[in-house]
Amino acid sequence: MKIRILLLCLLCFSLGYAQQEDTPAYWNMDVTPFYGSILLHNTDISHLIREHPSGVILGFNKQTFGHEGWEAPFNFPDTGFSVVYQDMKNSTLGHNLGVYLHYNFYLLKRKLQFRIGQGIAYNTNPYNKEENFRNNAYGSHLMSSTFLVFNYNRPRLYKNLGVKAGISLVHYSNANVKAPNTSTNTFAFNAGLIYDLKGDPNEEFIRKEQPEIRESVKMNLVFRSGINESDVINSGQYPFYIFSAYADKRLGKFSAIQLGSDVFYSNFLKELIRFQSISFPELEVDPATDFKRVGIFVGHELFINKLSVITQLGYYVYYPFDFEGQVYNRVGVKRYFGDKWFAALSLKSHAAKAEAVEMGIGIRL
Repeated sequence: MKIRILLLCLLCFSLGYAQQEDTPAYWNMDVTPFYGSILLHNTDISHLIREHPSGVILGFNKQTFGHEGWEAPFNFPDTGFSVVYQDMKNSTLGHNLGVYLHYNFYLLKRKLQFRIGQGIAYNTNPYNKEENFRNNAYGSHLMSSTFLVFNYNRPRLYKNLGVKAGISLVHYSNANVKAPNTSTNTFAFNAGLIYDLKGDPNEEFIRKEQPEIRESVKMNLVFRSGINESDVINSGQYPFYIFSAYADKRLGKFSAIQLGSDVFYSNFLKELIRFQSISFPELEVDPATDFKRVGIFVGHELFINKLSVITQLGYYVYYPFDFEGQVYNRVGVKRYFGDKWFAALSLKSHAAKAEAVEMGIGIRL
């Protein structure tokens, strides 16, 4: 039933996506089977790597021609959406079905294509302490998922039909919304077909002169929240609250640098402190230890139309309880609504160890 709901949401989105076109558009679709291996990024999942997983990527792509000012500087990328089905070839891990939004970027006269997609996936057989206790990779049915594809791309080799082949990487994780969350990464080889659906692929590309952007330093205020759980299974999901303030300075049309501070109220740490103080006296954890943290960070923002991609590297200057180390990182996307307000979705981690998916709202003054 949940898979049907996921497919229904995709259908509704695709219809809405198609109806938003207000410029000439060229659409194509691709079907790309893949076959690969689960990477051993953590020895805790070694018992889950048995055979070679396989699957298929179904993509719908709308080519840009420069009608919007951001398109030409990025070499006229495609926007689109994908469906990815993957058989993990292990009954413990089950099957994954995901829906994604993606960008296709091109190199070498559009013969090399790089696709990056972000979405949500449904797993058929997550961890269950009674029925599936060996699955320490997926703690929930719904997971965040990212995939990367790098292909040699040759459309229209015969009429509307073309081919593509290359490599792909598919990542599944629930970002510690619910334990366990060891996650998986599948590296695969892929080859498939491209088919033109609509529009003229030979429409002339438009290159518009872009005005220079000159801005003074701007102040940003952001509130982020969500739920997460410690690595202790069944310790409970708790809300967290993050207050951030940072200054940014535009370096040009597409980049800005950032410097700021975060204040973290992570309630799962309060429970983890209590648990360790009782269950592991040898750790000498004081049950009254403060669960709050304060960090400072530097960052970068890449602007792509009304979206932007943020990367930040931080260090806790107030760190009363030792959890995963004092260095943290954040990657995410922002969507601007007008000149000031924005929504944000980001992943906060310590190196490759995810702590939380953060949903936020902010203002740039």
